Amino acid sequence: MEGNAATPEYRLELKGICKYFPGVKALDGVELHLRPGKVLALMGENGAGKSTLMKCLFGIYHADAGEIWLEGKKIEVHNPDEARELGIAMVHQELQPVLDRSIGENMYLGRFPVHKYGPLQVIDHKKMYEESEKWLKDLGLDFDPRAKLSTLSIGQMQSVEIAKAVSQNAKVVIFDEPTSSLSDKEVENLFRIMNDLRDRGVSMVYISHKMDEIKRIADDVQIMRDGTYIGTWPAAEMTIEQIIAKMVGRELTNVYPHRTNVPGDIIMEVKHLSSINPKSFQDVSFTLRKGEILGFGGLVGAQRTELMEGIFGVRTVASGEVWINGKQVKIKKPADAMKAGIGLITEDRRGSGIFGCLSIKDNVGISIYNKYLNAGIALDHPKINKIVDDSIKQLSIKTPSMNEHIVNLSGGNQQKVIVSRWLANDPDILIMDEPTRGIDVGAKSEIYDIMADLAKQGKAIIMISSEMAELLGMSDRLYVMCNGKIRGEISDNHEMTQERVMAFATQFNDKNNATA
Repeated sequence: MEGNAATPEYRLELKGICKYFPGVKALDGVELHLRPGKVLALMGENGAGKSTLMKCLFGIYHADAGEIWLEGKKIEVHNPDEARELGIAMVHQELQPVLDRSIGENMYLGRFPVHKYGPLQVIDHKKMYEESEKWLKDLGLDFDPRAKLSTLSIGQMQSVEIAKAVSQNAKVVIFDEPTSSLSDKEVENLFRIMNDLRDRGVSMVYISHKMDEIKRIADDVQIMRDGTYIGTWPAAEMTIEQIIAKMVGRELTNVYPHRTNVPGDIIMEVKHLSSINPKSFQDVSFTLRKGEILGFGGLVGAQRTELMEGIFGVRTVASGEVWINGKQVKIKKPADAMKAGIGLITEDRRGSGIFGCLSIKDNVGISIYNKYLNAGIALDHPKINKIVDDSIKQLSIKTPSMNEHIVNLSGGNQQKVIVSRWLANDPDILIMDEPTRGIDVGAKSEIYDIMADLAKQGKAIIMISSEMAELLGMSDRLYVMCNGKIRGEISDNHEMTQERVMAFATQFNDKNNATA
């Protein structure tokens, strides 16, 4: 529709956006309608095209077809610098901070104010820090702009990114999975800032898989599926069940599968394990059974991840013992853990899970290449290809081929590849740290089905989760940690409640240590 100035109710419109990658049509005639001073939740399963659409808007990708209209004018965005000049800012899911530089320098990176001395230009640090402090205070952020960025938490760094966007007089701010690594307190601060921006008339696109957040922060909900536009609705008129149904194209009533696994004999026993770091896990003991999904709950900083990394040989352990099948094992490095039949899916998929520069085949096969050598020299590619191909089919990984680079997959499909890697290695014990972080409800359901099937086969699974519903919905038994210690064990399904978990998770004193 030409003459978009006649519809001023939209600050930003995308029309008929198409994007092709080799073998994949990522976007097929997608629309977007964003009102002034409103938050539009952009929803869809992993692989639906949400991030691709936003990258086309921000100039990271160039759309193969379609139009972008901003405030009634048709625009073209060739790169992120042009997007910023037009008043479009993006807070990425994976922050790329310059940790050794100051907060102010990070805010003004690439656009430093300068003094001119003849032909020379020198950064005007005084002006930069004064302006940084103004914008930070304007958002209620009490940070010293001269402090190194490395002194902040992930959530605080994200707040700095938002202040950076506001300092560029952004009219549109895109948030791509902003809360995937934030604590509850940091989420509340993010929402406070977003509400403040909304009051100032800033328009926001909010990508998230967390349904409770959508109902709290969004004015409108747009849903995409398989690279197509499904529709836009007022958030207040949509139930969570309706959003899920439109995302996945079907009713998804049973997110957590009916499990038929029967926990058996003890396969692993951890006895009085302590980290070399006195502020980390100390004197931790627990048991794990064959065919069991054992949950580990706790608040941010409870040291659950550190404990599992200690068991897997990533972190140094000062004392304690790990017993598997009745025999003590010495684990000094991950190779020792793998030899003992343990696998670890890390919480940071991009940072320590995938090998981004490699193909799906290499990401799956890297754990088994040493097992498939001809004459101890050349890889047996036909056998490896069959294993990888079987994994792609078994776990329904959406990809043009096994030779596709893993970075081109959605988060949910990347997670399935990592699961495939460990299944190819056939561990008896699989540690899954935040197994569904940053993936959509449909992909979550598929991961849960995989976990239930593995437990039914007799595999022992340890699951760390910060999502209470997931913890309660998937655990046969669970331990709750706080301040580096196990504060409680819950083995009775009737006792497995949010209140019970939180009671243990907030017990900071040793005298409160108890079991259910």
